[in-house]
Amino acid sequence: MVTSPIRPAVADDAPEILELIQALAGYENEADSVKVTEDRLREQLFGENPAVFAFVAEAEGGTGRRIDGVAIWFLNFSTWEGEHGIYLEDLFVRPERRGSGLGKQLLRTLAATALDRGYRRVEWSVLTWNEPSIQFYESLGAEPMDGWQTYRLDGRALRDFGAA
Repeated sequence: MVTSPIRPAVADDAPEILELIQALAGYENEADSVKVTEDRLREQLFGENPAVFAFVAEAEGGTGRRIDGVAIWFLNFSTWEGEHGIYLEDLFVRPERRGSGLGKQLLRTLAATALDRGYRRVEWSVLTWNEPSIQFYESLGAEPMDGWQTYRLDGRALRDFGAA
């Protein structure tokens, strides 16, 4: 396993983070769905009171800086536990770095952050067809949430329902 420096993202990382978000959307067959801009991403991640955060994995031993992976996350809350947790929105590693342990390093950083801050869990969603990711997550000890299904209200349905 090759290790790379994992660090909190900084504002100068926004262009590469956006590039990785777009690459993830392409991998998930949703390339046209990315609407966020560099400026909006910078505002959300690094504004006055950010509610979303990112860790990045820098390329190992390269000249100049390049980001090879990203974990974008935010806090959630369990009313049953009465504690915060981390929700991992995006985890992406450049294809040429997959299998190097970089994804594991990013997730371990999230887990350590949760433990250090007293959070109760780290959770995320994965597409049901994404068998390589499912196998990877299960190899780490993560378990699927049987009996739960994600719902989303957006677009026209959100406007229609919210305006009623």
